[in-house]
Amino acid sequence: MPRTVSAYAALIARALRTEGGHLAVGRGGFTLWFGRDGRLSGGDETEIPEACRAAGLPVIDSRPVPFDRLAHLVMSGPMIAVGEPPDPPPHHGLSNAPLAVVAAAYRASGATVFNLEAVERGTAR
Repeated sequence: MPRTVSAYAALIARALRTEGGHLAVGRGGFTLWFGRDGRLSGGDETEIPEACRAAGLPVIDSRPVPFDRLAHLVMSGPMIAVGEPPDPPPHHGLSNAPLAVVAAAYRASGATVFNLEAVERGTAR
């Protein structure tokens, strides 16, 4: 049985309080990142992303990115530092970078990115 949006409300709130907290949407579903080792994945591609966007949580939707470019980003790009300090540059495939850095790379490759402005301004975690 699929979880309802209300079942995710506490996790969305936790992601909003966590530096690097975000929702990643891809071809196979979504992953809600709400802590250093805290994440929850699912297949609902409409209700949960909409709830996260409405709450102001950064959302990275990589579905528009061509598969070969997406594979390159995933394999060679840094991971997002969620709930921990990012590694210093230069970033590589095994490093943790700030959310804004990784989201910018995805956006440049064709991903749709929501609610990143607050992160870029430093007014959101």
